[in-house]
Amino acid sequence: MPYFAIATGILTVVCGVLVIYPYTIYPLLLRLFPARPVRRRAGERVSATLVFCAYNEERNMPDKIANLEAIRAAHPDIQFLAFDDGSTDATAHLLAARPDLIELIQGGGRNGKAHGMKLLVARATGDIVIFTDANVLLREDAVDNLAAWYADPEVGGVCGSLQYIGGGSSMTASVGAAYWRLEEHIKQQESRTGNVMGADGSIFSLRRSLYPEFPDSVLDDLTVSMAAVFAGRRLIKVEDVVAFERLVSVRGEEFARKVRIAARAYHTHMHLCPQLGRMQLSDRFKYASHRSIRWFGGVFLVLCVMGFIGFIAAFSAALALATTVAILALPFLALRFQRGPVAAVLEICLAMFATLIGVFRAIRGQTVVTWAPAKSR
Repeated sequence: MPYFAIATGILTVVCGVLVIYPYTIYPLLLRLFPARPVRRRAGERVSATLVFCAYNEERNMPDKIANLEAIRAAHPDIQFLAFDDGSTDATAHLLAARPDLIELIQGGGRNGKAHGMKLLVARATGDIVIFTDANVLLREDAVDNLAAWYADPEVGGVCGSLQYIGGGSSMTASVGAAYWRLEEHIKQQESRTGNVMGADGSIFSLRRSLYPEFPDSVLDDLTVSMAAVFAGRRLIKVEDVVAFERLVSVRGEEFARKVRIAARAYHTHMHLCPQLGRMQLSDRFKYASHRSIRWFGGVFLVLCVMGFIGFIAAFSAALALATTVAILALPFLALRFQRGPVAAVLEICLAMFATLIGVFRAIRGQTVVTWAPAKSR
């Protein structure tokens, strides 16, 4: 076999493995880690503050307020704080109309979620701060269940379980739902063996005493949740603290959302690098497997395809040319499909390239501070 064929064959296999590693091989490796149980105690009571930021969430505010009312009925002492980031609809008006339930802080313009969260936590009185989003609803037993996990003094932060609604509304939503189920499984395995490598902003919590200082440009969800790990406490994932959120169903909106999140996540990674390097070895392995390799999945995918074409070219130039034309045509053909396996593969590839675009923007010094809710959610 020609040396060129051997080299391109190795490139194809190595890059192909790296593409699938974070989603298939890594979860299997986590099963080899020993379990680190948490001492949960039902009936534990904690003082808590629930915080969220909102921008143009008028459509979701009635359900959000009703959800907070139900939680307040079960926990009369819980504090609710909201930050309005310069909404141009009735969001601020709806929140301000309930001073008996919610304390509202208005930013006077677009400042971003990280800025708003810092203002909210500065006013928080609870020992535990619960972070969520304006379009997310919590199950009514969430606070009780959360308190039970904080009975263990080693626990510094708790990530809840997010359940998406509307997974069948489009292929974008279906793939997003499948991805999130896998993500939840991986986080559960990480938690079983020690620490989760960062929380999703939809539902997580932290001991207020561990809340860190950080610039407005970072992804606050990742920065705040990892503060528990950096402090030598446990950041765990639990199944009985449940939240609900609707999926983004439009392909273009989801692509833009992933670019924005990736840009902020990698920018945050660069900000946290000194602390990440001081983590214990098992956590550094988890972080690289869960986050670092995923960020460059688009690069590995391109190199895998190039290696495959090169391998074919070592034996037949004509067949390699035909393969190249077919691969280049696939995205254009896939755009015509809204359902089925072809559309699913396209969604997965788009997600990888959206993440890669966001990472490259962060490397060039670009990040995104403000956000806008997806209209299809």
